[in-house]
Amino acid sequence: MNKLDVLIIGAGQAGLSMGYYLQRYSKNFVILDQGTEVGEVWRRRYDSLQLFTPRMYSSLPGLALEGDPHGFLIKDEVADYLKRYAIELSLPIQLRTKVLKLTRDSEGFCIETNRGTYWAGQVIIATGPFHTKRVPDYAKQVSTNTLQIHSSEYTNASQLNEGNVLVVGGGNSGAQIAVELAKRRTTFLAVSKPLRYFPLTVARISVFWWFDKIGLLHAPSTSIIGRKLREKGDPIFGNQLRSAIKKEKVKVTARVSNADGRNVFFVDGTSIQVDNIIWATGFEPAYDWIHINGVLNEREEVIHERGVSPINGLYFLGLPWQSHRGSSLLLGVGDDANYIVEKIVD
Repeated sequence: MNKLDVLIIGAGQAGLSMGYYLQRYSKNFVILDQGTEVGEVWRRRYDSLQLFTPRMYSSLPGLALEGDPHGFLIKDEVADYLKRYAIELSLPIQLRTKVLKLTRDSEGFCIETNRGTYWAGQVIIATGPFHTKRVPDYAKQVSTNTLQIHSSEYTNASQLNEGNVLVVGGGNSGAQIAVELAKRRTTFLAVSKPLRYFPLTVARISVFWWFDKIGLLHAPSTSIIGRKLREKGDPIFGNQLRSAIKKEKVKVTARVSNADGRNVFFVDGTSIQVDNIIWATGFEPAYDWIHINGVLNEREEVIHERGVSPINGLYFLGLPWQSHRGSSLLLGVGDDANYIVEKIVD
């Protein structure tokens, strides 16, 4: 039986960062990913996507991003960077490999895939938080004449029907998509709570530089500051949405409560007829391929302490707020990878 020291599931920023640290300890490992190329997930995202973290806070360990440290990356730059990272570090990546089942016995872990079976002493699940598209049940009641797509499927306005568009979800993705669409068509943005804004720069310096200096950027998830930041959720970074709302290019509505045909109803009793809906409503985790008791709680959430599972030899990387705000982002995943590799080599 050919047994690996470590198997990493997922070749996104989390898996790649983990590969960097394992390589330094000369571990026998492989990174599995179901995509056709590294960076594919980023390349498939909407055309206008721009990170709100600058280059100085977007590099993975071992390879700095090129360009203006205060500049902001677009999605293809991220995809190119991840691909270059994998090549320059010569990471052992097996693409087009979907994990079907993960089990454990006294000898270690068995990982069944569409391209054969692997055995490993330790496993790191680095698939991130974006698994299954979250779309409300009432979406089934929307007319077939109204186009519906999730934000993960949206590329640009050419995909949409003629007419207006309702973007459902007040996060940064929903905000960027609404601003883009409002340039050419009537655009509504449905939000569940009042919008909060943060500038991208203060005194021409990234707001994340200031967050770093005052201790917000790496505040532990278990700290008082970390808990308060997590409860509030992310603000909308930049002033583009606020400007579009002020100019009445984007019309903000209350949270959607139901739908019937082309009619969409809101919790404040109002309604509109819509030609297109973009569900910027996030994702649900999907771990049904893990067949090991004690990994998830009754709410199907990962049980862990800073990525360390109660199952000996099993780890998670890239979870939201795994240790701090940046845990699932380019800016912070390296910190968690370094922490986990120290647990592995102890």
